[in-house]
Amino acid sequence: MREITYRQALNEALAEELERDPNVFLMGEEVAEYHGAYKVSQGLLERFGPRRIIDTPISENGFAGLGIGAAMVGLRPIIEFMTFSLSLVAFDQVVNNAPNMFLMSGGQFNVPITFRGPNGPAHQLAATHSHATENFYASVPGLKVCAPATPSDAKGLLKTAVRDDNPVLVLEAELLYSSKGMVEPPDEELLIPLGKADVKREGTDVSIICYAQTVPLALKVAAQLEEENISAEIVDLRSIKPLDEQTVFDSVAKTHRVVIVEQDHPFCGVGAEICYRIQKNIFDALDAQILRVSQEDVPMPYNERLEKAVLPNADKLVTAVKQVCYA
Repeated sequence: MREITYRQALNEALAEELERDPNVFLMGEEVAEYHGAYKVSQGLLERFGPRRIIDTPISENGFAGLGIGAAMVGLRPIIEFMTFSLSLVAFDQVVNNAPNMFLMSGGQFNVPITFRGPNGPAHQLAATHSHATENFYASVPGLKVCAPATPSDAKGLLKTAVRDDNPVLVLEAELLYSSKGMVEPPDEELLIPLGKADVKREGTDVSIICYAQTVPLALKVAAQLEEENISAEIVDLRSIKPLDEQTVFDSVAKTHRVVIVEQDHPFCGVGAEICYRIQKNIFDALDAQILRVSQEDVPMPYNERLEKAVLPNADKLVTAVKQVCYA
């Protein structure tokens, strides 16, 4: 094991899959000559050449559609959106074409395509560049969605996504690109299955369900709560669709209290679906109401102080945990 950044882990995953399968290629804005807007594709152009590391015009709808067509004829495209907020320009391709082609062709065409890039709020990017898109895409039948929080998960999930015969979205958290974590060496295959959550910290008093950039927030709060004799279990979803219900249910059955912290908006959010599934399947295990900590239901302000007020934070999460624990 060695410590590398989230960015380096993604870069390794791309390089390993490009090396393993000649049908894999990377395409997007500035992924080649500029090495990616966030330097995730650093060095790949020099190693694999311009036929497999392809710069595109600023036309998300165009290159997303090109990637879907390439996937239909046997290639395995990796499409990078400079931010998933800009994937909304390609919404027709990602929602209407990629997930429906297999069914509408009577099984004649698989679409083994990976859409990846930074998702969710970062820092003072204002309303149009701060969208958390997981609830949009997870609601679409035929799309798989994952949101890794650690370098190891980022590498393992991206490699699995590239090998999947269905369209997969890998939602990377921009604020985590420079974060560090332990990852297996390149000579050891790292594949993490979609649909498998991970308990990042064991606890007994409350389950904090989280994903992506809310995971480090939850871990920080758990350490703080421990000083007040509240033991929080941290469940990192990793994969939003398919969702690992069993790991969530097992945690809730142990702690009997739940707080969900998420980076998207509350209305129709990921947390709302998890709330429904918990109360539908293991309602009797609950000793308190389920609470959610999410973005406020407003467009993201540019102002730094207002942005902090809108986002989930430690104070909001601590308050929610104490409320469900009657502390």
